[in-house]
Amino acid sequence: MERPDFVKRAEVARLIPVTADTNREQRAASIMLAALRGVQEFRQLMLGSLGLRVGSRASLEAWTEVELEADVGAAKSDRPDGLIVLETGRKRWLALVEAKIGNAEIGEEQLKHYLQQAKKNKVDAVLTITNQFVAMPSHHPVKVPKTMLKGVELFHWSWMYVVTQATLLLESGEITSPDQRFLLEEVLRYLGHESSGISRFDSMNREWKEVVSKVKSGAVLGKSTEEVENTVSSWHQEQRDLCLVMSRKLGRPVKLKLARAHRTDPVKRLKDDCEVLAKDKVLCCCLEVPDAAADLEVTADLTKRTIVCSMRLTAPQDKKRSTARANWLARQLPKAEPEGMFVKAIRPGRAEETQATLTKVLEDAAVLDSSVTAVVPSAFEVFYMADLAHRFAGNKVFIEELEKAVPHFYEQVGQRLRAWVAPPPKLHRRDPVEEKADAELEDTEGGNDDRAGWDAAE
Repeated sequence: MERPDFVKRAEVARLIPVTADTNREQRAASIMLAALRGVQEFRQLMLGSLGLRVGSRASLEAWTEVELEADVGAAKSDRPDGLIVLETGRKRWLALVEAKIGNAEIGEEQLKHYLQQAKKNKVDAVLTITNQFVAMPSHHPVKVPKTMLKGVELFHWSWMYVVTQATLLLESGEITSPDQRFLLEEVLRYLGHESSGISRFDSMNREWKEVVSKVKSGAVLGKSTEEVENTVSSWHQEQRDLCLVMSRKLGRPVKLKLARAHRTDPVKRLKDDCEVLAKDKVLCCCLEVPDAAADLEVTADLTKRTIVCSMRLTAPQDKKRSTARANWLARQLPKAEPEGMFVKAIRPGRAEETQATLTKVLEDAAVLDSSVTAVVPSAFEVFYMADLAHRFAGNKVFIEELEKAVPHFYEQVGQRLRAWVAPPPKLHRRDPVEEKADAELEDTEGGNDDRAGWDAAE
């Protein structure tokens, strides 16, 4: 495949690029793009995240060190790091690629320049790859005017997203070719090495400690202030990293559960979550774990300085007593490590909720009975609480403790829970229709006997 006419110069993306030792961005971009070229299942997975269907007959080419006609003589910093050209039958899809490693981030002006170049040259999309996290590839860490996105799509991958998808793909066994499997393993080995400059999210924003201190002192948080917006933005990045951490640990894709409005509008998501933080002093997220009994809710409470992980199950409706329902839950968790674990019995309406430690529930399920109401629980919430106290305000400590708490809760509780399923209906000993017919026959025969008696008397 020949490179497009608007490209003045470019090098084919190589798995083993020949670049200067100092040019780690170019090396990482070349290796990743070469993996897209060389491993069919990998390009199907990654481009599929952008909404593209890549069939087995589709062909993909990629270039690095791209110099566009309009950028001849421009500084290297103004040139995109790569170009992807995907051909599927009669359709052709193109994307400019810009990659950053370490703490480097895409600048707004640089991104605007690439969007303008893409629109001018009829390129379909601009794809950025950095260590910044987003909820989904259609969201972007850099905000640009919507007018610039007319006719050009904007996507973003974090490097850890690329690493996680490659890891899951290798573990799934979907790559049947030993050569392609070896190729992707080598790519993953490079991207996972510290020398590559690729890192995971490991620290909250610089204002985090100040925000926690304000909440502790009772000060008001402004929902539109920079400190609140930066805190929520950092939390959004950590949510995504948490999904990737859990995905790698489980070998299954763990997704972030978002409201429909938030999936399509990251600006609204940021605004709404800023309001929640300012009003309720909490940061929340919900993880969808495949085949788990319930979603995994995570809440960081800045007032209490705690991290809470929880799952809620519907109580068994075929059991009539409160203790019987609680016993159903307790029987699922006899081997769970109970320290820091609690169970809450939730009742409908305004009926009292009861709560006890998992240790006490395992000893006697009646501990969840209520002394003021006979209403039985309609649901149970099992949760783990990590009280960090003063350590909660540590930028890195908070992330470390969070990423320990969630896997711990899932290992001890989440993977053991099973949702209640209504029992199948039982077959009657006899068909009700037959029983009714027999009864009618008996009545008829009884009537005939009476008639015979009357006839004899006459």
